[in-house]
Amino acid sequence: MGSLFRSEEMQYCQMFLQTEAAYQCVSELGELGLVQFKDLNTNVNSFQRTFVNEIRRCEEMERKLRYTEKEILKEGLTIPDYQENPPAPVPKEINDLEVEFEKMDTELRQVNTNYDALNQNLVELTEIREVIHKTQDYFLLYGQDFQYMIREETGVLHEEAVIGRQQQPALGFLVGTVLREKVPVFERVMKFITHGMVFMRTEEIEHILKDPITGDELHKCMFIVFYQGDQLKNKVKKVCDGMRATIYPIPDSPEEKNSMLRGVNSRISDLEIVLTQSNEHRQRVLKVAHREIRSWTIKVEKIKAIYHTQNMFKVHQNSLLAECWFPAKAIDDIRRALTTGEKVSNSTIPTVIQPMLTSESPPSYYKCNKFVKGFQSVVDAYGMSTYGEVNPAPYTCITFPFLFAVMFGDAGHGLIMFLFGLFLVLKEKSIGSKRITNEIANTFFGGRYIIMMMGAFSIYTGIIYNDFFSKSVNIFGSQWHPVIKDNEWHADKIQLNPITAHHNVTAYPIGVDPIWQPALNKILFSNSLKMKMAIILGVTHMLFGICLQIFNHIHFKIYVDIVIRFIPEFLFLACLFGYLVSQVIYKWLWYDATESHCAPALLIHFINMFMFKYSSSDTTKEKCDPNWMYYRGQDIVQIMMFFIAILSVPVLLVAKPVYIICKRKSIRKTVTDHESLISNEIPPANEDAKFPSGSTTEDRDLQHRSDHTEEHSIGEIIIHQTIHTIEFCLGCISHTASYLRLWALSLAHAQLSEVLWTMVLRLALTMAGRYVGAPIIFVIFFLWANLTVAILLLMEGLSAFLHTLRLHWVEFNSKFYMGEGYAFTPFNFNHILNMRSIDEIS
Repeated sequence: MGSLFRSEEMQYCQMFLQTEAAYQCVSELGELGLVQFKDLNTNVNSFQRTFVNEIRRCEEMERKLRYTEKEILKEGLTIPDYQENPPAPVPKEINDLEVEFEKMDTELRQVNTNYDALNQNLVELTEIREVIHKTQDYFLLYGQDFQYMIREETGVLHEEAVIGRQQQPALGFLVGTVLREKVPVFERVMKFITHGMVFMRTEEIEHILKDPITGDELHKCMFIVFYQGDQLKNKVKKVCDGMRATIYPIPDSPEEKNSMLRGVNSRISDLEIVLTQSNEHRQRVLKVAHREIRSWTIKVEKIKAIYHTQNMFKVHQNSLLAECWFPAKAIDDIRRALTTGEKVSNSTIPTVIQPMLTSESPPSYYKCNKFVKGFQSVVDAYGMSTYGEVNPAPYTCITFPFLFAVMFGDAGHGLIMFLFGLFLVLKEKSIGSKRITNEIANTFFGGRYIIMMMGAFSIYTGIIYNDFFSKSVNIFGSQWHPVIKDNEWHADKIQLNPITAHHNVTAYPIGVDPIWQPALNKILFSNSLKMKMAIILGVTHMLFGICLQIFNHIHFKIYVDIVIRFIPEFLFLACLFGYLVSQVIYKWLWYDATESHCAPALLIHFINMFMFKYSSSDTTKEKCDPNWMYYRGQDIVQIMMFFIAILSVPVLLVAKPVYIICKRKSIRKTVTDHESLISNEIPPANEDAKFPSGSTTEDRDLQHRSDHTEEHSIGEIIIHQTIHTIEFCLGCISHTASYLRLWALSLAHAQLSEVLWTMVLRLALTMAGRYVGAPIIFVIFFLWANLTVAILLLMEGLSAFLHTLRLHWVEFNSKFYMGEGYAFTPFNFNHILNMRSIDEIS
């Protein structure tokens, strides 16, 4: 059948590539994306491989591109994606790229260095200007009379402590800046070091400066320190150096201050002009890089990927030897790609492809479309299928959303989910081109078809349950014709008892009759219906999984497993729980509401089946007994079912080990007889000569096992089969009970939906009057809608999704799916085209 039902047929080959054509041929194969190369140099250190120097050149180009990309992003620009796919440059073009990148990197680094240096000078000059202004204001307020200034500041004239005697020389001062957060510590350290022999005043600079390196805001304060003597001056300078404070040489006279201020302002004006020109030049360089950065990155990453792949090949004289897996159907496309590579590289010697035989298991590869890809990912998360076995994904496309909908059965909630999934499907091109980085959003977008299908099936099951936001829809009119006495109408509680209140000819056309919505015994009715439905769906699902074994046995040519595994497992499950399902359907068809009191108690009958306890009907009694046998020959049928199921267990337990042991002895005898006939000949190297033409892969496995001791092999086989038998038999019981989650979650979802209606929206409809109630209803409806989305759609939807996942992974896949293979990971450039930045690919 198609590749979706089973993995594509894979082929293992050797490729002999000429050295001059290898690069271009590998490039074409990367564009094709259908060849998985095997590393033939696993024992060689990565630094000792053939193309390590070329990879280092690519890493150097990556470093330069990464720096350029960082500068582009620093400017607030985004890396444009023009959906381009430039081919990998030929080896001659790599040198041109290196020269271009070196020129761009050097120019950009030089511009940035000059710009940062000019910016640093501008910050320093701005600080000097602010300090001069603050100093001028300070001296204009107090003048040159320092003693009067200190007296005004402190209220006390410290002639002895600060100024000293009047005969001593005048005070000197130092002016500078310090970070605002260091001012308290700066003041305490200054006072401690100088023993309070200096006078200091600080004032915050209103102008906010920016660090030219980091771009962070710098909040600084200006300080002025008055001292007397060179000793205190040296101490003040040391404190400033320790606290990373900057001291500026401010002159004493006002004329010199004004002259210095004019010079500073002139230099600031010149710097701003130079900075503007430098920034314009930088923007021009970045503009060119911004336009080409993605194309350059793709080219460099393709070159690096090609050389990494070539490092997996063995070098043989003037050619490279490669081994690879690829789909057998793709052989023509691969030859075409190799021919194109040979033409581009002007090689006259064609590439040789030689098929090989190997004992290694091939990788599994499925050619999926966009719809199936999401469901295939669900299956692969459990385990990649063993090569050649049946793929559950085609059936999961139907069973997964259906079982989810059984637990999420509300047409209103399903409609919202369906519309959301449909929106993602219709907008998949525009949304996919945005390259969303949010992981949760990507998860929803990747499962858009799953969401849409789950919503569509939920609408169907919601119609069957007749649930639309927890309310029933009466389209065709109820088929119930109540027969209730007049005095019962005034009772507080009226139940829809089918015996006393039911009178109808036909059922409701679609789904559950809406009359059950207001019934007090609604939960009893839905309990019985959904519980039996869960068992029917579960047993059917498991029987279908067992039937899929046949395709595996036929494909692997292990026909004996159909007899010693499939038939016993099918009979065990069908004779026990399949029989129970048939009795549920029989009871639904044979007994209507008027005969419900005579309907058999299926649970009691199922227990009596194992106890061989049967009660025949008594014709002398008028009343019915649910424990009586309800069809002719029930005891004989159930005894047969019981013994068939029980006898299937020893067949499962014993048949497979006995068959393997006998088959092994037969193969050993055949090999011994063959060797005795050709004792005078050299044994062939080909392993196929050891086996007859009709031998299967199982025969080879049995021969390989003969390397171990016979006792160990037999014990291992028996233990393995015993574990499998116990696991299957107990699993049939536990897995059947596990499907009751379909019933439990369906009831939980319905009850939660009804609680939200009763306690939120219904409450708003009974509040206030016609005019006051309108805004109240609007607000409460908004609250109800948010709770519905948050609780019922997201939380309940996630819960139902996880339970459905478990039913497929454990209950369904365990019946036929081994999942012990590995995925086909071809060499291609798709991951390079899907990257968002060069850091992501690195």
